[in-house]
Amino acid sequence: MTPRFDAIGLVVSDMAAAVTFYRRLGFAFPEGAEHEPHAEAELPGGLRLLLDTEATVRSFLPHWQPPSGGGRHSLAMRCDDPSEVDAVYEELVGAGYHGELKPWDAFWGQRYACVLDPDGNGVDLFAPLSATPAE
Repeated sequence: MTPRFDAIGLVVSDMAAAVTFYRRLGFAFPEGAEHEPHAEAELPGGLRLLLDTEATVRSFLPHWQPPSGGGRHSLAMRCDDPSEVDAVYEELVGAGYHGELKPWDAFWGQRYACVLDPDGNGVDLFAPLSATPAE
């Protein structure tokens, strides 16, 4: 047997705020998920995004404390084209989310930006600058 990568889990301080943010990015959380201590959204390819409240984590790890600082991980969201990176970034920042890195043309050939979710987790937005795939 070999374990296989199945899910990405995030601990959130406010489930409703987190579900609202990730729904804006197209994650299909079930109705009512914003009121639960644990929520899951299935992703293309069979992976899942798991959200657990801090209280849920403390229920089985009583000494757990949320980490301070950020920048240790991020979710990367591929957009269809560079203009979508700009549009999604502007929509999220316009809705009050923190824009960590404004869209720019990165030297590695992508339009790239970063927005923080309500708990300060990075969500990278990217799209290839050229329409042809790199060979």
